[in-house]
Amino acid sequence: MKKLGLIGGTGPESTLVYYKEINRRYNEKSGGKSFPELAIESVNLFTALDLVKNEKYDELSEYLGERLKNLEKNGAEIVALTAATMHVVFEKLKPFVNVPFISIPEAASEYAQKKGYKKVGLLGTIFTMEKDYLSKAFVEKGIEVVVPSKPDREIVNNHIANELEYGVVKPESVADLVNVINKMKAENGIEAVVLGCTELPLALNKNNCPVEPLDIMDIHIDKLVEIISE
Repeated sequence: MKKLGLIGGTGPESTLVYYKEINRRYNEKSGGKSFPELAIESVNLFTALDLVKNEKYDELSEYLGERLKNLEKNGAEIVALTAATMHVVFEKLKPFVNVPFISIPEAASEYAQKKGYKKVGLLGTIFTMEKDYLSKAFVEKGIEVVVPSKPDREIVNNHIANELEYGVVKPESVADLVNVINKMKAENGIEAVVLGCTELPLALNKNNCPVEPLDIMDIHIDKLVEIISE
């Protein structure tokens, strides 16, 4: 067993899922005989998002990096972020720790490659959809990434920022998100959709998505459980 350290709070809802699922899956993997050693440094979502919005990446790196160092000082042998958006400074964060740092984009793109997908849609915050820090890992593996139109990007972002970040899931909002995916399927021929925000699985799943949803949080959690179990 390796001790896992997570940067949480971005946002709280996804952090809860990480904690619960890592414990559940690890326990299941051990045959019900063990739970993992796990530490969480929870940061202020609004501070982090403000730094992202204003592209203050050096400040964001310091803010998250100090928390990563705290995790390592307290015995974490593996570390990870619990939010896709914070991966905009993933490369800048690497020097803060001397232990394996497991990336969400890398884990998700590896999964998509194994499934044989050639074209996927991407939903997430405006930042995630318009920057390349998440899509880059897919493109490097020969997978084309499609994002919604600008009006649809606004719709997706608003539902994330004003509802899902707070654990609020409205039926009409789910319908909006499904409609956006249907458009990308019809107009762009996407084979799957990357749920590029760790809160999106609160609203979207295999039962309501027109194509396979690639739940980056679920994929990342599986990867983390596999590594800490080694």
